[in-house]
Amino acid sequence: MKLNTLKVQGRRRSKRVGRGDGSGKGKTSGRGTKGQKSRAGARIRPGFEGGQTPIFQRLPKVRGISRRQPQKASVVNLNDLEKFFAAGARVDSVALAKAGLVARSARKVKILGEGKLTKPLTVNMVTSESAKEKIEKAGGKVISVLKE
Repeated sequence: MKLNTLKVQGRRRSKRVGRGDGSGKGKTSGRGTKGQKSRAGARIRPGFEGGQTPIFQRLPKVRGISRRQPQKASVVNLNDLEKFFAAGARVDSVALAKAGLVARSARKVKILGEGKLTKPLTVNMVTSESAKEKIEKAGGKVISVLKE
């Protein structure tokens, strides 16, 4: 691209305001009649609400960064494990997501002891005390029991 090959586009002149009624922007020059914004040099600072107490003064002062809401654990019961897993299967969050018991995006998953378990399973997750007892009673084992 060279300067001599550029297309020259015309520039539109700005509308001259306040130059008579025939110009289309005469008399009040498009500012309306009366009021603070019609005056020369009128500039209203951001947040000004015409003398009313502004919203930033009406609201209470809140300091610091609020903590995120604690994430609730997705819960899976032993009767779900009984339905979806074969004997000797390894149960972890990936296996639960593949089985459709928890969402793939679930960060915390916990096994609870509701229901019966008859198959030996290897569980590598956070479990409740009752779930741990029932898994071990069925011949399975719990690899990592982390406290939440």
